[in-house]
Amino acid sequence: MLGLQYFSFTDLWNPWQMMLTIAIGAVYLLLTGPKRSWFANSERVTVGKKSLFLLGIAVYYFANGGPMNLLGHLMFSAHMTAMSLAYLVAPPLILLGIPGWMIRPLLTNKVTGGIVKALTNPLISVVAFNMLFSFYHLPLIHDYVMTHYTIHSIFFIVLLVTAFMMWWPIVTPAPEVNGLSELKKMGYIFANGVLITPACALIIFASTPVFATYNDPQMWAQAMGYCVPANSQLLLENFSGPEFFALLDPQEDQQLGGVIMKILQEITYGAALAYIFFNWYIRERAKDDQDPDPILPNPIA
Repeated sequence: MLGLQYFSFTDLWNPWQMMLTIAIGAVYLLLTGPKRSWFANSERVTVGKKSLFLLGIAVYYFANGGPMNLLGHLMFSAHMTAMSLAYLVAPPLILLGIPGWMIRPLLTNKVTGGIVKALTNPLISVVAFNMLFSFYHLPLIHDYVMTHYTIHSIFFIVLLVTAFMMWWPIVTPAPEVNGLSELKKMGYIFANGVLITPACALIIFASTPVFATYNDPQMWAQAMGYCVPANSQLLLENFSGPEFFALLDPQEDQQLGGVIMKILQEITYGAALAYIFFNWYIRERAKDDQDPDPILPNPIA
């Protein structure tokens, strides 16, 4: 139905990225299991925490290396779904799965620790990610990045780094580095939601299709070369262009992409707010349980 039957296993699943993802997962399980003694003050990592990390790298692979990546070159709505999964869903899951003791050697080093502290400064991180994300969705920039493979790779690596920077103050494995109070975290999330809204609005309310990559057959074929290592002319001979795979009118597909992005952003940030509030509540309850009732003076004495 989506046209994926026309592509090979290699086109759909990117075996090199699959193997890299599996290797990262294996190293993580090794370091949090049999080899955790390599780290000072290491503790047992729960199954739940390990599951979050593995789910995070799997989500990122599915969005940027699996079928969703290819679909994102066929339909703009699929592209926005992949962007949401890769940069709003995967990074917090990965950070939640990293134990503090694993990353502290990096943070205690004067050089690397200083770099991490500078990059994860809340003001810098919130501006860097949202500016880069919004900048990417300007039509001329988007089409240029999608059709220039080296720039494409560099841009998305930088975007991934800024996504981790943005999520760090909220779900950091090491709260002592740029950690925020619960109230500030809530304000930080609200700021992220506000800053990302213009990009979504631009896409949803544009009166015409604005991305040539999904409307011009020549540009589409050039962009497809990133996922399908084939001659562009051969793609055009086999498929007339992106309309061959279209399930929706280009304008509707574009609007759906903006709506998906906004909805997934709201769900993700809503879940983050719930996580913050729940942990805040648990900690305050534990603090109340530890503090004995004050001994009041006897008014009769």
